[in-house]
This record gives sequence, C-alpha cells and structure tokens, in this order.
Amino acid sequence: MKLSEDIRAFAARLGHDFARPELLIRALTHGSVASTTRPDNQRLEFLGDRVLGLTVAEALVMADPDASEGQLAPRYNALVRGETCAAIAREIGLGQVLKLGRSEMISGGRRKDALLADAMEAVLAAVYLDAGFQAARDTILRLWASRLANVEDDARDAKTALQEWAQAQGMKPPRYVQAGRSGPDHAPEFAIRVELDDGRHASAQGKGTKRSIEQLAAQALLKQLEGKS
Repeated sequence: MKLSEDIRAFAARLGHDFARPELLIRALTHGSVASTTRPDNQRLEFLGDRVLGLTVAEALVMADPDASEGQLAPRYNALVRGETCAAIAREIGLGQVLKLGRSEMISGGRRKDALLADAMEAVLAAVYLDAGFQAARDTILRLWASRLANVEDDARDAKTALQEWAQAQGMKPPRYVQAGRSGPDHAPEFAIRVELDDGRHASAQGKGTKRSIEQLAAQALLKQLEGKS
C-alpha cells in the first residue's frame, strides 16, 4: 500500500518506517468514516492503551527503584491520561492526518482531545503490530521523554489541589475566567485567570486545551500561596 505524502511525513515525525502501512492507515481511521472495507481504529486503540501502560509503568519503576506504589500511581496517571496523549498527538501533527467523516470535521474533530488521544494510542498499537514491542517501546520513550523527566511536576493535579486548599480555608471553589482566545481552531491559544474569594488570583496563557491552561493558572496561584516565586 502506498501512503500519501502527508501520511509519509507524519510517519517520519513519528519516527517509524512501516513495513505494513495499512496498519497506520487503520490507526488514523475514525469511526465516523469507517466502513466494511475500511475498519476504524478502536481495536488498535484498545491494544495501544496496554502497550503504553506497560511501557510507562516499566520506565517509572526503573527510574525510581525506591518509589512506593503510592508515589508511582499519580506519576503513571499523569503520563497515560488522555490529555497527555492528545498533547503528544498535537506535537507530531496527528490531527492533520486523521481520517474523519464530514460531521466530525465540521465539529472540529481534528482538535478534540478524545479523538487525538484515541488515535495516538492506536498509532502506538500499529507500531507494535508492525515491528514488535521493542519498536513501540522505543517510540513511546522518545515521544514521552520530556514528560518522563518532569513527571513529578506533571503528576500533581493543580486544579484539584487548589480547590482542596480553598475549601480548607472555608472559601468557595476557585473561579476560572477565560480572558482571551486567539490562534487558529486547530491550535488555539487561551488566556485564563483563576480567582479566589479573597481576591488572590493568577493567570496563564498558552496553546493547548482550555483545561490544560486552567491547570497552568492553578499551578501559578498555588506557587503564590506556597510563597514561591
């Protein structure tokens, strides 16, 4: 099977040369455009989730032999959650090559976290089936490298931590206000302000999902509350 130029470019960004390119095509095929002759990526997503999970779990255990299960679990969750998979999918331009039905394209499917995360896992399964576990493991470790190195920071759910802090002080939950949005639909940039009842606040701006920028704003306010710069 001959791949189109844009999918060949995506495979190059992924870092894997497919001996069976039909696996990559299937991994990129959403249910909205699937047919009896063109299966969707759901089964691959199921498999890819397990390949990712095993690779990440092994990497965390090997990186910190003294860590307890209670320490490893939040790190693991931070690395395999849908938002992380979707962020990596954006970094390698997966959304640009997703095969979607017209309704999904119109509704912005190429930038939806759920679709991107599922397709990212399906692509990992395609690598696994094409070349084996070691190839899939190498791909994951390369794409997740910076997040593995900084997982302690990523493992902390800042929005949850900030809400718990506010409740402990007898305050209402923090308020998140969208102060601005710019950029194209496929790569939006948000400006978010988070506010507490007592007037303390912080802001964050960046590309990604609205929720991810809310997390950054929450992190910024937590640092203020903890007396950090």
